[in-house]
Amino acid sequence: MDNYMEYSKDNKFIPVTSVTTHIGGEIAQDLYYFTIQIVNICLFGNPEQKDEWVLIDTGMPKSADDILSLVERRFGSNSRPKAIILTHGHFDHVGAVVDLVRHWDVPVFAHELELPYLTGNKSYPEPDSTVEGGLVAKMSPIFPNEPINLESNVEQLPSNGTVPGMHGWRWIHTPGHSPGHISLFRDEDRSLIVGDAFVTVRQDSLYKVLVQKQEICGPPRYLTTDWHNAWESVKKLEALKPKVAVTGHGTPMTGELLSNGLRTLVQEFDRIAIPDYGRYIN
Repeated sequence: MDNYMEYSKDNKFIPVTSVTTHIGGEIAQDLYYFTIQIVNICLFGNPEQKDEWVLIDTGMPKSADDILSLVERRFGSNSRPKAIILTHGHFDHVGAVVDLVRHWDVPVFAHELELPYLTGNKSYPEPDSTVEGGLVAKMSPIFPNEPINLESNVEQLPSNGTVPGMHGWRWIHTPGHSPGHISLFRDEDRSLIVGDAFVTVRQDSLYKVLVQKQEICGPPRYLTTDWHNAWESVKKLEALKPKVAVTGHGTPMTGELLSNGLRTLVQEFDRIAIPDYGRYIN
């Protein structure tokens, strides 16, 4: 393990929460989601197999202790994953990754286009507080956007679409919210781990985030810089006809609510998702 890993220089605790924080649930026998403040992480693996599991995303900054406690409850003490998979590198998805890699000494995998933001080489564009939306969008300048540095502990995902440690799953490139954003899909039961390609809460509205009002929305507006690709990514995911979707923000969605909501989002993305104004609107 490389000991020169470090968080971004602007890394800090972000004082936002929701009614679902520290609440989770089983999506399937081998898939569990858990909310860290306002963002979801996933654990893939049978709880009876102590060291045969994978962590997807690593929550908000300063959340390592919460994640380690969750893992102990789910898989037992001294359990460690086979790998950590990142849907992308935004601050609320890599918040505990350096601490967890140091604790477990396990590899991290991400899309090739996301690696510059995970190895200290490139900062994300600054969050857009001018974008159409609610109070969270206005707060977004306090969110970290500088890169973390995982050094040699982060690797490129296999080019054949397989996901290390997740048999039966494949990764799908879903850019727009970030250049190397991915989602994960299991064809057998049509389970989808979305990341932030779309979400099930209006993430720019503080009230809706606090109460977790469920509705299918496009990716968080204040950090999305390529709306054309974001729309194409939603089309790609809708075409999979998922039966259940775990998003990075909001509660999991299933059945007709999911299928109808996704179809409407694809058809009316320009109205529902794309802001009327903002720094990254063409």
